[in-house]
Amino acid sequence: MIPPDDRGFTLGDGLFETVLAVGGDLLRLEAHLNRLAAGCEMLGLPAPDRTLAARLMRAALADAGLGKARAAVRLTLTAGSGGRGLDRPDSPSLRLVATATATATAAASPRPSTPARLVTAGVRRNAQSPASRLKTLAYLDNVLARAEARAAGADEALMLNTRGELACAAAANLFWVQGERLFTPALTCGVLAGVQRARVAAWMAKAGTPLQEVAAGPEALATADAVFLTNALIGVRPVAAADGHAFRPHPLVAQLARDLQD
Repeated sequence: MIPPDDRGFTLGDGLFETVLAVGGDLLRLEAHLNRLAAGCEMLGLPAPDRTLAARLMRAALADAGLGKARAAVRLTLTAGSGGRGLDRPDSPSLRLVATATATATAAASPRPSTPARLVTAGVRRNAQSPASRLKTLAYLDNVLARAEARAAGADEALMLNTRGELACAAAANLFWVQGERLFTPALTCGVLAGVQRARVAAWMAKAGTPLQEVAAGPEALATADAVFLTNALIGVRPVAAADGHAFRPHPLVAQLARDLQD
């Protein structure tokens, strides 16, 4: 049980990772734990024990009866219990919890079988905040952006930062193709360093056409040949339309989806 004075519960003081499990294997676990450790360093928290984290995640799979399934395993780290107010205890005692859900359920964000439709949300990402580049427990902006997109009849929200630059989707990294080049918003735009984003970058580097990280306005999508989203659960998802502007299937996106899909 999470006590009522847990700082993750009361203040969103913590981080999380969502790892795809297939047949009991926690895919790219090391990359997720590396990102979690980097986030802890930025927040001034000690990094959790990796052996313990892996054990908890595998136990969550077993407890849910998902050892042989395709599942989303969430590892949640909080700053532990603390008194009233903002200041942490001098030596915070971290709390680490893992849960597992089959991705066949709607609540676990199953892998989509159709291209996404995007609508630009009014909620903006604060690129000046360190939290915009971390998977913190304070995800309300993303929740509101997704709700706004769904209310508008779209699948996912397109989020800009407070400078009006492209940032991401509510729960995915954003990419677009123009000519022979592939672009994505730079991390300085208030973007999470996605594990799948890094895989796309590595694939492009191997192909001899490096991924270009840029600061660009939404007009970049209006002239793009194709757009797609990535995260650990959906893999590579093409975008069919953004704010009513339609995109055709593209061979590069199709190849990335084939090579990087789990």
